[in-house]
Amino acid sequence: MSVEALTLTLVVITFAIYLYIGWRSKVKDTSNFFVAGNDIPAAANGAAIAADWMSAASFISMAGLISFLGYDGTIYLMGWTGGYVLLALLLAPYLRKFGRYTVPDFIGDRYYSNGARAVAAVATLFISLTYVAGQMRGVGIVFSRYLQVDIIVGVLIGMAIVAFFAVLGGMKGITWTQVVQYTILIVAFLIPAIAISLKLTGNPVPQLALTFSDIAKELSVLQVELGLTEYVAPFTNMSALNVFAVTLALMIGTAGLPHVIIRFYTVKNVRAARWSAGWALLFIALLYTTAPAIGVFAKYNLINSFNDQSIEQVREEAWVTKWEETGLLSLEDKNGDGVLAFSSDAAVNEVVIDPDIIVLSTPEVAELAPFVIALVAAGGLAAALSTASGLLLAMSSAVSHDIYYRIYRPNATEQQRLKVGRIMIFLAVIVAGYFGINPPGFVGEVVAFAFGLAAASLFPAILLGIFDQRMNREGAIWGISVGLAFTVIMILLMRSPQVFGTETPVIESFLGINAQGVGVVGALLNFVISFIVSRRTAAPPEEIQQMVEDIRVPKVINKTG
Repeated sequence: MSVEALTLTLVVITFAIYLYIGWRSKVKDTSNFFVAGNDIPAAANGAAIAADWMSAASFISMAGLISFLGYDGTIYLMGWTGGYVLLALLLAPYLRKFGRYTVPDFIGDRYYSNGARAVAAVATLFISLTYVAGQMRGVGIVFSRYLQVDIIVGVLIGMAIVAFFAVLGGMKGITWTQVVQYTILIVAFLIPAIAISLKLTGNPVPQLALTFSDIAKELSVLQVELGLTEYVAPFTNMSALNVFAVTLALMIGTAGLPHVIIRFYTVKNVRAARWSAGWALLFIALLYTTAPAIGVFAKYNLINSFNDQSIEQVREEAWVTKWEETGLLSLEDKNGDGVLAFSSDAAVNEVVIDPDIIVLSTPEVAELAPFVIALVAAGGLAAALSTASGLLLAMSSAVSHDIYYRIYRPNATEQQRLKVGRIMIFLAVIVAGYFGINPPGFVGEVVAFAFGLAAASLFPAILLGIFDQRMNREGAIWGISVGLAFTVIMILLMRSPQVFGTETPVIESFLGINAQGVGVVGALLNFVISFIVSRRTAAPPEEIQQMVEDIRVPKVINKTG
């Protein structure tokens, strides 16, 4: 059976499972729709968190970024994993103890203000729309290559599947679907990694193979010989300032992601939230410790597959032709010698590879079995769809619960709230599909923008809301608004060729910091403005200050006699 036939079979089977779970999990009340009835077991919630958080950026794009950026690509590993630990240990237990549906819900009640709730809901929409654009692009890439359909068609298919189980089952359906999707994506990631590790180094454990073999050193030597940067040398693709800024933006952005934070409301209590965080960290580590090995193995195989090879012979490989058809791989014999050459000089380089194809193409480059190739495609779809569904629900709840119910129509019935929530998912799917078809960058880059927006808007308000009793509504509103506006404007100006169609960016960077790291500056502005404004305006009511104290300090009950 061909790779395409196997892929179609696996995709149909996995999609059928997702649809079945969505149908069986259909809900009739808002508690199940928004937070799954607070009744998800900790281990299952941990798997759902991992699937929700390890998006197409983690599965499809991260290893590709590490592959091409080398040492500098570790910003994604450090930022995303460090951020999850920050969220799990510093914020999640307190947010669960507070006991609300969403991040805007927490901010609205903590800052005793519907204005604060509204700006937090707007920030949630900006973050989620940016994030989901990367997921839909990932879906389109997988469909385009393996099912030989146009990227637009692939995005539309993904939209339809996600809309079905998200609309019917809400958070309950999404959670159990994500448990299955995590299983699929981690198996799909580990099997080819183990096979390639064994083939290249003789060691079946990718992490150990990368640590104790000379393959990274060999790749460095190979790249230097080709005029490329040394693979393991630091700050060759990014400045030290950018490495720091992007890492920090990804870290604190992770701790401010509304669709991940809401996951800690789906369990019974604070203890279960802590156990969920522990399980999720274990599940995440399986992929994140494997990705660097995949990046090295993939780059090593690709250079050996293309460099100094006849362009005619290379194109005889079916996978090369099919990736060329997607536009994500380009081969051009610029000097007419019939032989391909890698180079750091764009005028000389004859092989252009989109980072988003690294993980998906690696099994084919390594000549693994067709079933493994198909499994990786199914895993990529699982990663993209699992995160997309969580993001859609975050957008839906921001509008239907936080704006419609909590601000506009507090007397709305259960059925009216459910109806608005489901309508919002449909609308969000349409917008997400548009940005998936017209993304402002590759998957990992677009997702990094979303983390920057979360870092600049929600993270400071959440952190100060838990640990600063003096923080008030005026500080929160001004801080979120300025941080979000600044970061959105900077990203648009730096990415103007993709967004506005200009020939060059309006600005290259902000004080030497690129678009992926500028969220750190936005966060700093947020903190400073929040602190100053809150100290120059009235203190929060006494009951709010006491509530903050109760959240952070558990009450001790003395039992005497």
